Amino acid sequence: MDIASTLPFQFLYRLFTGKMHEGEVFGFLNLLRLWRLRRVTLFAVHSAGCFYFWIAAHHKSSGSTWIGAQVPDFEQRSIWLGYTYSLYWSIVTLTTVGYGDLHAENTEEKVFNIFYMLFNIGLTAYLIGNMTNLVVHSAVRTFAMRDAINEILRYANKNRLPESLKEQMLTHMQLKFKTAELQQEEVLEDLPKAIRSSIARHLFHRTVENAYLFKGVSEDLIIQLVSEMKAEYFPPKVDIILQHEISTDFYILVSGALVWYFFFYTLSYYYQMQNLIIHDTGRADIQKWNGAGAADMAGEIGVLFNISQPFTVRTKRLSQVIRISHQHFKQMVQQHNADGKTILSNFIQVWDLLTLFDV
Repeated sequence: MDIASTLPFQFLYRLFTGKMHEGEVFGFLNLLRLWRLRRVTLFAVHSAGCFYFWIAAHHKSSGSTWIGAQVPDFEQRSIWLGYTYSLYWSIVTLTTVGYGDLHAENTEEKVFNIFYMLFNIGLTAYLIGNMTNLVVHSAVRTFAMRDAINEILRYANKNRLPESLKEQMLTHMQLKFKTAELQQEEVLEDLPKAIRSSIARHLFHRTVENAYLFKGVSEDLIIQLVSEMKAEYFPPKVDIILQHEISTDFYILVSGALVWYFFFYTLSYYYQMQNLIIHDTGRADIQKWNGAGAADMAGEIGVLFNISQPFTVRTKRLSQVIRISHQHFKQMVQQHNADGKTILSNFIQVWDLLTLFDV
């Protein structure tokens, strides 16, 4: 039980299942820490009471003992009576109440009282410290979240940002605090790279392997990609990528759903030396597209062809994605020429489906 009270259950669940879970279950498991404190307290109270009773029972004069002064014939009375008196004295002494009705009557009892009270100083500090930590731990995060939200509000008001953008900023900040324990970035940063890579492979290898862009590539490239990817969470209706922004990363969807918003362009595709060239020939109203085979990735067009992003990508619900920078991606692909051709072929095959939308 003591071991269980120290385990980070949410992180372990996320590590072995790859799924996010929130609810009262983990809150109940965290209460096991209180069980540890209860065990320590009861053990100290029980042990001190029993030993104090043993001192009185083995004293040469039973009337000159702490319990004999109150119950002269305690040796002939029930053992439970003695145990009750012993626990009463132990708890009164531990809590520093000190009624004085039960007190030491001889030298042996006085010496034991001295050591027990000194021990209680440390035990009380331990109990109060742990209980305070349990209460304050969540409060500290609440204060930090409150301060961050206040900073966002001040920044948004000072710069007169629109309400929709302010709402996105607040929602993202709230999600950041909610998912902080799941991501455990501080823990992972302290681990050696080999262990971090093994954790990333366990969590995201299958996701990357099943992404349309990487079907058929070598295992070596998959492992390198997974090792460099970072996990992020996005709340519903938040833009991950903005149309026309400079390409810096692309994303693979782990859980959730994405939707593409874009200004309707007439695009002409020219295949020249296995390169895709996009020409803009017109512009119309904003269109909405839920994906057609490429719904598990976002931002890859800009990264592959070093152009601005042609779509705005927005989350439909709470979503987890893994991202990799275009610099790391291109460095890895340059070392795997055959895989680079496979990636480009996969891209062309899937995005030919855009013709179904008259794009």
